[in-house]
Amino acid sequence: MKKLLFLAALFTSVAAFAQSNKEDVDFIQSIFGKEKKIIVNDFITLEGAQKDAFWKLYDEYETKRKELGKKRIALLEKYAATYSTMDDAATSEIIKETIALGAANDKLIAGYHKKMEKAAGVKAAAQFYQIEVYFLSEIRAAILENIPFIGQLD
Repeated sequence: MKKLLFLAALFTSVAAFAQSNKEDVDFIQSIFGKEKKIIVNDFITLEGAQKDAFWKLYDEYETKRKELGKKRIALLEKYAATYSTMDDAATSEIIKETIALGAANDKLIAGYHKKMEKAAGVKAAAQFYQIEVYFLSEIRAAILENIPFIGQLD
């Protein structure tokens, strides 16, 4: 559980420093990814071919998840940069992008759950789904706790 809290704190720092440059984002994502992989490895125990298939798919998933993470950070940067001047059109655009990004994350997890179910078994796929949804929920909560609501600072 301490590791999970560390990951939430780490991502909160990403949200708090949304003005980061590409190298900083890549560095933070690499730390987050390594810590996350350790937790996933502790949570999901597999042997033989199922283990190999799971980790191959997991690594593919992580590459795609990190790209979505970069989009999330870019959206946070956009939100921070335009917060005080957002008109109705800009506000609507931010919300549309937020909804699309959330849907893309959910679709990615669901798609890899299905692939993992075939390759590594139902239990491993279910565990993958559970832990990924947990991580994503923690990240979403950390972001919401660290940004002002629209109109809050007017």
